[in-house]
Amino acid sequence: MSHTAGSSISASLNQLTVNETHSSAPSIKSKAREMDVEKQNKPVDAAPEAKPRWWENKSLEDKPLDGMYGWAVVISGCFMLMFSMGCVNSYGMYETHYHLDQFPDEPVSTLSWVGTLQFGVMNFFGIPAGIMCERFDTRLVSFTGGVIMAIALIIASFCDDAIWKLIITQGIVFSIGAALVFIPSTSIPSQWFTKRRALAVGIVVAGSGIGGLWLTPATRAMIDQLGTPWSLRITGIIIFAVNTVSSLFMRSRFKVQSREKVVDFSVFRDIRFSLIFMGAICGTTAYFTPLFSLPSFAAQVAGKSDDFGTNLLTIINAASTLGRIGTGEVARFYGNINTMATCTLVSALSILVLWLPFQSGGTLIACAIVYGLFCGGFIGLLPVVMADLWGVQRISTIIGLLYMANFVGTMVGAPSSGAILDNIGDGINYKPTIIFSGVFMLGASLFFMMLRFATNKKIFKRV
Repeated sequence: MSHTAGSSISASLNQLTVNETHSSAPSIKSKAREMDVEKQNKPVDAAPEAKPRWWENKSLEDKPLDGMYGWAVVISGCFMLMFSMGCVNSYGMYETHYHLDQFPDEPVSTLSWVGTLQFGVMNFFGIPAGIMCERFDTRLVSFTGGVIMAIALIIASFCDDAIWKLIITQGIVFSIGAALVFIPSTSIPSQWFTKRRALAVGIVVAGSGIGGLWLTPATRAMIDQLGTPWSLRITGIIIFAVNTVSSLFMRSRFKVQSREKVVDFSVFRDIRFSLIFMGAICGTTAYFTPLFSLPSFAAQVAGKSDDFGTNLLTIINAASTLGRIGTGEVARFYGNINTMATCTLVSALSILVLWLPFQSGGTLIACAIVYGLFCGGFIGLLPVVMADLWGVQRISTIIGLLYMANFVGTMVGAPSSGAILDNIGDGINYKPTIIFSGVFMLGASLFFMMLRFATNKKIFKRV
């Protein structure tokens, strides 16, 4: 009896074990299938990321935003623009010497091409410079730019027999190096800031105004005492030294992944980019007319001395430096796009209200102060607005695209302004030229107003 009961219990246990084995088999198979699916769906880039090569950017996203390293980038960018753009702003000293002493038989229009190409080619080369900032270490890019600028000026110091050699060296080659410095200096600081981004970029671009303030009289003193060749050589050596040290800190915060399209022109399908692009064309078309024409207007029309005209240019540069920094702080409370649109509007009014109807010294000084303050804000806020709208990771190439607009505006504005003065104003009537500049600056303000409402339609919103 007990033997029969034991056999029954044993058989029941065996049957239970078999049933459990059969019931668990499907779950084991399903788990195996799930593991296979997970392996198939596992992303390819989950593998350990390859170590960047020595010429590539390294990710520094672990470093804090709005921190000390960001301010080191800002100071470096300020010094780099001080000498690159400062040389562009001080070319007038060289042009005067070339016209009076070195190339007296060359027309002024030919000599002016050196200065025009310096700014124009620098903006035109913005796209390849932006691509290089994504593909290579930005420290290497900015260092290379400093080397090219220094070599260009040193070679130009030996080109005293033909103006075409200066156009190539001091004009084109120098501006290619300046682009490799200008693009990282104006784009990288935005990556290191969120709260103080406008102020940071404003300080950087103020470097060009500071450079124009002191480098112009320094260049004039070197030319008078040492001659043009040594002035170019000394400037080239200083650029190499300052840029070499500054470029050590010009590090991108992101390592941008490579993509199939070298330049992504699809951004033009965004109405906001088209509006800011057209606004930049109009703004830069108008921008240089007061800088080039206000001093000569003071001498020819207002009957002031040449020193008074030179002082007006100094006032514009000084006010522009303050404007680029000050509008960065104002933009924190008023909004970057709102501030930029206001800056271009007030700049246009300073041309059309203070310059066009008056000829007195007081109104010319007032025009120089107001125009300098607000046109500086327009220049300083462009990179900040680009970072706000399209992010900071690919800001270098986007800013490079935008500066193509500056190239168009530069190549259209300065020659057209001179042609209007010569052909319509007979060389002495500045009113058509002043209207030309004021209307284009007003057009820039209109495009930026449209950008503001394309971004946010609420009237009282800080944008």
